[in-house]
Amino acid sequence: MNAPLDGLRVIDMSTLFAGPMAAMHLGDLGAEVVKIEHPRRPDPARGHGPAKDGQNLWWKTLGRNKRAVTLDLSRPRGQEVFVRIAETADVVIENFRPDTLERWNLGYAQLSAANPGLVLARVTGFGQLGPYRRRPGFGTLAEAMSGFASLTGEPDGPPTLPPFGLADGVASLATAFAIMTALHARAATGRGQVVDVAIIEPILAMLGPQITRWDQLGTIAPRTGNRSANNAPRNTYRTSDGSWVAVSTSAQSIAERVMRLVGRPEVIDEPWFASGSGRAEHADVLDEAVARWVAGRTRAEVLEAFEAAEAAVAPVYDAADIAADPQFAALGTVQYVDDPDFGRMAMQGSLFRLSDGSGGSEPSRPPGPSGSSAGPATIRFTGRAHGADTATFLTELGLDPAEIKELRDQGVL
Repeated sequence: MNAPLDGLRVIDMSTLFAGPMAAMHLGDLGAEVVKIEHPRRPDPARGHGPAKDGQNLWWKTLGRNKRAVTLDLSRPRGQEVFVRIAETADVVIENFRPDTLERWNLGYAQLSAANPGLVLARVTGFGQLGPYRRRPGFGTLAEAMSGFASLTGEPDGPPTLPPFGLADGVASLATAFAIMTALHARAATGRGQVVDVAIIEPILAMLGPQITRWDQLGTIAPRTGNRSANNAPRNTYRTSDGSWVAVSTSAQSIAERVMRLVGRPEVIDEPWFASGSGRAEHADVLDEAVARWVAGRTRAEVLEAFEAAEAAVAPVYDAADIAADPQFAALGTVQYVDDPDFGRMAMQGSLFRLSDGSGGSEPSRPPGPSGSSAGPATIRFTGRAHGADTATFLTELGLDPAEIKELRDQGVL
């Protein structure tokens, strides 16, 4: 059966993370993704993170399901070839600074003249408008400016940044969502449009009512470490065998079950215990009780007791724990794919499952030894070498071998 986005052609000319991740999500669901890179300056993501035998491991995931094509867009011949590519595409994703494509005669006016149905997704740090539009923008800056860092960390510590591309990841989801929205609109109008994603915005949308709180109450949310200002007990707690567990009590009934379990049922009758905010004001009392109880038991004992009490707890996992966990296995979260360099390799799969599609009506069955079988999403191949598909793709586009050789000789490919 066809994947949900089968027949959709996406041109990924973006670099680093938010744009390429959005293209990866679309590729997982069946879109044909063509990755355009400079012939002599590949996507810098190929050099980020861990490597094995000289091969970048992050790229194996970020570049999956993407055909690798090189093209120098700053040269007139490269621009001509790109217009021919855009004529065949449904979506182009780019993250150059504003006006860069226009300087190359590849702005939306030129591309839509060749392909009126084209959706152009522009993903930048600060968006296409405003006084910061031309500043260099990365996820780290968005994590700072969005308010995320100011909320993260211990109360007496500095603002804390995440150790991974959180803002880029959130922006990639927003970009994929925006692209599909534009494609749905195209189905009614026949016209494409420009999608403008500023990386500083999607992560801000995830932070709850921070703006509304400031507007209506004049207060700024403080850093609370692993605690929550909205409920308690909510924290990470160390077990007797040196592991950690996280406890959440967003629901009142769960908070009551936790306090009964840890031997402090009397606090349930306190007036302040009746609301999440009231419990948060007494987090010291609740945390101390939970921490003492957890510290006297192994992780396995804690998890078993919480499950029996129908209270909310989770172990604090690392990657090895995730790969061994039966729930992730049932969901098919960790996918195993054949890679030409390393053989069978594991990576996280798509974000969700659909009952109708190549996954059939049982989307949660675990993956086989090669490729994904979790729902309609498939990892057809891992990230490919720089320019590996250039000649094949351009031949399919209609260029003859002599023209491709000439473009190579000129340094365009």
